[in-house]
Amino acid sequence: MADLPTADGGTDGGTVIAARALTKRYRGGQLAVDGLDLAVPAGSVFGFLGPNGSGKTTTIRMLMGLIEPTSGTAQVLGHRMPGSARAVLPEVGALIEGPALYGFLSGRDNLVRYDAADPAADPRTRRTRVAAALDRVGLGAAAGKKARAYSLGMKQRLGLAAALLQPRRLLVLDEPTNGLDPQGMREIRSLVRELASDGTTVFLSSHLLDEIEQVCTHAAVMARGRLIVQGPVGSLGAGLRGRLAVATPDPGDAARILKEQGVTDVMVSGDRVTGDPPETDLAEVNAALVAGGVRVRGFGLERPSLEDAFVALTGEGFDVAG
Repeated sequence: MADLPTADGGTDGGTVIAARALTKRYRGGQLAVDGLDLAVPAGSVFGFLGPNGSGKTTTIRMLMGLIEPTSGTAQVLGHRMPGSARAVLPEVGALIEGPALYGFLSGRDNLVRYDAADPAADPRTRRTRVAAALDRVGLGAAAGKKARAYSLGMKQRLGLAAALLQPRRLLVLDEPTNGLDPQGMREIRSLVRELASDGTTVFLSSHLLDEIEQVCTHAAVMARGRLIVQGPVGSLGAGLRGRLAVATPDPGDAARILKEQGVTDVMVSGDRVTGDPPETDLAEVNAALVAGGVRVRGFGLERPSLEDAFVALTGEGFDVAG
């Protein structure tokens, strides 16, 4: 695996998270993470993708020094974890498994407590930074409301605000849009892009394919505790041939002719017909449609989606929308 941290604590090629053969086996024999090799480039929005139960949260807990690995190594910002947690964690903002909140305190006072517990935080600027963090996640108007009255989505926002109280080199988010409505999800995605543009590396765990595809530059796919693939998001489907898509007001005839031409898994949706293309020249397929009287308004291969790549890599379906 390239770009591993160097012995002097720096990073070779700008890798901010590096794991080698990272493994976690719980008592009773359950293998939660199995020999994980991972490299997260500096400045990326890195999607950590997999179904619930695939080992994502266990991996994050090892990376953050919350639990010890059974074997293997993990380094964050050039330092070995969990041994260097005191040096690393002040530069990392994290939201893991939902925020821990005092229900009897307001959202604002919860953040004041979080900030006061940080030895590196300047108390003279505390109130200003708390207000800025609340505004950044859209909770300014609810700052005085008791946390126990917050919805799940508001609690997620408050946890993210806590992670943003100080400038961070790395932001680690475990299912950050959990409980948010569609508008809230869009706002958090926009915030993640903004943070990345400011130079923060964002490590984002999710079971939502749409979330990863829309916001991430790089991704890794986990399944049953093992890493399946990692790399730039656009490359995860490399080698896959896209779906053939035909737009036509004659979908029934088009579907019949496509099957005759060797197109498989043909699906009709309104005036759109799709299928897995044959090995033959697609120009011949198009010609057969025209010769059969099909009015073709659109014809071509669609780029494979992240969902296509996941299914091809793992042989499993996936929760696309959550």
